[in-house]
Amino acid sequence: MAISKDTDMSISDNPAPAMPTCPTGNHAQWTDVLGEHQLAEGGRWFARRGGHEIALFRIRGTVHAIADSCPHAGASLATGQLEGTTIKCRAHGLRFDITTGCPRGAGGFALRTYPARVRDGRVEVDLGASAG
Repeated sequence: MAISKDTDMSISDNPAPAMPTCPTGNHAQWTDVLGEHQLAEGGRWFARRGGHEIALFRIRGTVHAIADSCPHAGASLATGQLEGTTIKCRAHGLRFDITTGCPRGAGGFALRTYPARVRDGRVEVDLGASAG
């Protein structure tokens, strides 16, 4: 197989268009939600940010953030019964571990969780994180 050489090489003043890049995963999208002092130990908070409805809880000093929608029928979880790190949906009684999003006692649909942190006295949630 012969390889031909292109002897007519010209230089253009127009740069080549940028090549698209493949996504390498989700990028952090830390979003301010509330002041740290507004979420007391054992407390909860509901917030809407960036098109997300989020329920936040402070348990043993750690802030946890979950989607405020039961994956079964969409009921709010912000007002559900909280026992340790388990939230119980008021609509149908399903229980989820808010640290992992996994249902308690049965397989099935998982709850979306978000990474949360306290930074400079503010609670932030990563809205760009993968669904849990």
